[in-house]
Amino acid sequence: MISLHAELGLAAVALGMVLTPGPNMIYLVSRSIVQGRRAGLISLMGVGTGFLVYLVAVTAGIVTVFTLVPVLYTVIKLAGAAYLLWLAWKAVKPGGTAVFAPQPLPPDSPRRLYAMGFLTCLLNPKLAVLYVSLLPQFVDPSRGHVAEQSLLLGLTQIAIALTGNALIAMGAGSIASFFSRRPVWVKVQRYAMGTVLAGLAVHIAADRAKAVAA
Repeated sequence: MISLHAELGLAAVALGMVLTPGPNMIYLVSRSIVQGRRAGLISLMGVGTGFLVYLVAVTAGIVTVFTLVPVLYTVIKLAGAAYLLWLAWKAVKPGGTAVFAPQPLPPDSPRRLYAMGFLTCLLNPKLAVLYVSLLPQFVDPSRGHVAEQSLLLGLTQIAIALTGNALIAMGAGSIASFFSRRPVWVKVQRYAMGTVLAGLAVHIAADRAKAVAA
């Protein structure tokens, strides 16, 4: 059985990741603004499925696989870093828009919304780091049932992430309205977001390069 300390520690990490802008937030917000709350929530279902894939992988012992075949971990991190750089470019390029700025995008079908939410989650480097590197640190083998501990901790993270992201998706329109009345803040937010995403991508790639060099 997991300890209260581990439960609270993992919950704090999960909450911090929800509040930190990243691919999941950007996609959910954009879809909620341009296509409505229902589209945002359908996309969130795809994101939640991505969470479950990571959780099942960890519970099945994927950490051991990554240790034996580190190239798999490298692929996940570099793919996530490249995706972040692409999002950063979209934010700062001429004519780019902020996360909470509505865009005239064509509506997607429910199936595509779900699929894109799922893909966005799988390519999210924050999730790769959480499940592959951080989650096992809250597991205490001396308390028995390692797989059960991983499952319960992962479900805690998923519950927090889905709740937080649902609230963000539901309120995206109001936040967008706030920014629409303050164009200066839109520009500041756009460049700040691009900088954060690019910085995170470079940090992830640099850490991987150091690990390979070592």
